[in-house]
Amino acid sequence: MVICVARNDQSGFTYLSVLFLVAVMGIALAATGMLWSTAQQREKERELLLVGDQLRKAIGQYYEKSPGAVKKYPNTLNDLLKDERQLATQRYLRKIFIDPMTRTNKWGLVQAPEGGIMGVYSLSENRPLKTANFSEANLALEGRIKYSEWLFVYTPVK
Repeated sequence: MVICVARNDQSGFTYLSVLFLVAVMGIALAATGMLWSTAQQREKERELLLVGDQLRKAIGQYYEKSPGAVKKYPNTLNDLLKDERQLATQRYLRKIFIDPMTRTNKWGLVQAPEGGIMGVYSLSENRPLKTANFSEANLALEGRIKYSEWLFVYTPVK
């Protein structure tokens, strides 16, 4: 007894269709991953700008509320948590913020000429997506090519 199997001319078509579908899905997933990564970086940049502004304001409050005629910057960021130079303890921050770019609470410190900390910056060497259209308080950040160049510095108005 001989069994004849009819051969279909489209026997490889389904296999090729599945391969093509897998390739298209891979490309779509890669594109989605890139979009998600860019969105995450933009969100971290917004958070860095917000946190940097908060730290700059806290340093400014510490400086402006210095007792006596001589104004002083904080010696450490922890001085912003609890300022005991006054009769009543002042708190300019509740906690030291985490750098959104490095995910640590370690910040680069901008030293004031007369001593103390007049600003902070991220320790990340990554390249920012945002390089223009900053707020007035952050105009100095325009054109910077690394996050570590985004300095959040308090300079007193004289």
